[in-house]
Amino acid sequence: MKNYGELLKEIRIERGKTLKDIEKATGISNSNLNRWENNKVVPSIFFCEKLADYYGISLDELVGRDNQK
Repeated sequence: MKNYGELLKEIRIERGKTLKDIEKATGISNSNLNRWENNKVVPSIFFCEKLADYYGISLDELVGRDNQK
């Protein structure tokens, strides 16, 4: 199972985005995005919502949660 940082990076790369692209579109600093992707810090729910909205996915998808059991 992937950790949260790996999931964030994977989603970003799948969409062909750079950290700077996300920073410009969301206002979330490049340094915060980098720390999250490298598992140094976990983002707050506020930032998770911003990222999920930016990517057009649910919070469950953002954190790799599979609702099918």
